[in-house]
Amino acid sequence: MGAAGYLGLGSVWALGLSSSAALLMATKGSIPPALYKISGTIPLEMTLFTWQNLVMIVVLVVLSCWICYVSTPTAERAKTAEMAGIEYKDSKEDLGKPQTPGEWLEFSPILTIVLGILGVLYLADVFQTKGGLAALDLNIYNFMFLSAGMLLHWKPRAFLKACAKSVPMTGGVLIQFPLYAGIFGVMMGSGLNDLLAKFFVSISNAETLPVIVGVYSAILGLFLPSGGGKWIVEAPYVLEAANQLKVNLSWMVQVYNAAEALPNFINPFWMLPLMGLTGVKARDLAGYSILQLFFHTPVVLIMLWLLAKTLPYVAPIIQ
Repeated sequence: MGAAGYLGLGSVWALGLSSSAALLMATKGSIPPALYKISGTIPLEMTLFTWQNLVMIVVLVVLSCWICYVSTPTAERAKTAEMAGIEYKDSKEDLGKPQTPGEWLEFSPILTIVLGILGVLYLADVFQTKGGLAALDLNIYNFMFLSAGMLLHWKPRAFLKACAKSVPMTGGVLIQFPLYAGIFGVMMGSGLNDLLAKFFVSISNAETLPVIVGVYSAILGLFLPSGGGKWIVEAPYVLEAANQLKVNLSWMVQVYNAAEALPNFINPFWMLPLMGLTGVKARDLAGYSILQLFFHTPVVLIMLWLLAKTLPYVAPIIQ
């Protein structure tokens, strides 16, 4: 059950609205200027909301479920939570009571309701003004989830406590991103980006670039376990190579999304939140997740190669 709950991080998480790379490329203000000159903006209609991406999602979901079905232990060999030494307790916490008149609002849903209404009105205006999927970018996506989180926790005090409690589990992720920004600056300033782009052009062509970049992204993911942060490092030379070989830029974003998720099956870094919630150990999950990796890798690479043939090259949208 623990391994099944982790499957999305190794298969389809980056093919949907959790994709940091796709959301970043759709948000002009979030794209570093040096990268913007190479790629321009790439709207979500050209990455996540394409039939090619839907094909990958369906195939990987079906494949994952099939592997789960055939690899599930029989009743005689199954291991229960009690056998694994895991004891589940009710985690509901008492929020306490307000001590001052000012704290009363923290324990009341009034602020949440007001902010929720304002958030809905703002989102309705944005979607009406920009139109449908064109309104979705990194900022709108984050705002939607922030608003949803507040409404689901209902009271401001409950929402704040949940945020504070989650930081220890995500602290390792939070401190990565300034480091990736530094790596990006070094690459662009030193000219290493141009050298890597030329290297990829020299060893590939329009047919093979998606597969080669897929393999490269998967291997790099073992050492840089991050979706959006690693994309900032990888995007300049990958997209520059795609421009030179006339390969669809939006598909290269999806190549990255599909391939960089693969090492998550064996990288314990992303298992930490799940292990903290369930009490299981990485060694309990690894056997099942490695089996998924064994089947997913060839399927993903073949799909990246075949589906690339259906997408023509489109010049960057630079405004």
